[in-house]
Amino acid sequence: MSQNLIEVTLTLNGKNVTARVAPDTTLYTFVRERGCASVKCACETTNCGLCTVWLDGSAVLSCAIPMARVNGREVTTLEGLREESAAFARCLAEEGSEQCGFCSPGLIMNVLAMEREIRERAAGQGVEPTAPTDDELNAYLAGNLCRCTGYEGQRRALRRYVAERFAPAAGTDQAVSPAPATATAGEERA
Repeated sequence: MSQNLIEVTLTLNGKNVTARVAPDTTLYTFVRERGCASVKCACETTNCGLCTVWLDGSAVLSCAIPMARVNGREVTTLEGLREESAAFARCLAEEGSEQCGFCSPGLIMNVLAMEREIRERAAGQGVEPTAPTDDELNAYLAGNLCRCTGYEGQRRALRRYVAERFAPAAGTDQAVSPAPATATAGEERA
């Protein structure tokens, strides 16, 4: 059996890792075996988004990536982004979108990837980054399935996060408007 193993070297959440694995071992299995419990899998068909990690800074579905394709690359899970993810996690909690929380890590990984992509694109163009439109937000949410929230809480959280992180584009109605203030005890949200 050992002759069928391959050696891979990668960076996982900032730490160099070398391991011998079967070539068809998925990145999902690999990171879970190394304690990255935030990475989950509910479908095993690349449809739910729960297994989202970053591979060289881009969001990918880890259940679809064989370890043979990961050698020499950088893998980041939510465990490696605790500080960076805190602001969006707070928005999720404040907007009541945390029900079971099972889908949240994949959603957070995609939202952070979206923010980085927008900022990098703006920097490449020499302009200030602007908030994504509702259509752009929907595109980023499309790959994240949630069985218990109905997505409205997540959308409120995402709009709040975007409003906090991006200055509205001057003179345009394309920017996402801030989410309404969170209801206090005894108040109902409109």
